[in-house]
Amino acid sequence: MSHFVLDASVALAWVLDNPVPVYSLEVRQEMFRGKRGLVPAWWHLEIANGLATAERRRDLSAADAEDALDQILLMAASKVDTQVDLVPARDAHANARAFQLTAYDAVYLELARQEGLPLATLDKGLRAAAAKAGVALLKRIE
Repeated sequence: MSHFVLDASVALAWVLDNPVPVYSLEVRQEMFRGKRGLVPAWWHLEIANGLATAERRRDLSAADAEDALDQILLMAASKVDTQVDLVPARDAHANARAFQLTAYDAVYLELARQEGLPLATLDKGLRAAAAKAGVALLKRIE
């Protein structure tokens, strides 16, 4: 059973940000306490893309990027549920237009709305869209 929708920004912060934002640490702690994140089917690719981008920018070495990917995928294997049924493209497009989001971020919003789950994200635009759409956030960022 999933307890919240997990945006890739939170997981990427575990390995890319120094220091790691308190919010990301709190979400990870909730996962270690048994809460499970729900992610879209392509979430793992979004993680890989974020790490590849960091590597291209020389924020991470190739070895560090590989280690980071392994860490996230290992945690995801036991703490993350993957949403197999995709959010309809029309719903994603409508949310993207209504809330000025990328279609990818709009999927997180719609997934949280459809499943009645809070959303865990560091993305300011997605957090603002969630507030406007009446989607709860997992925790508040102070």
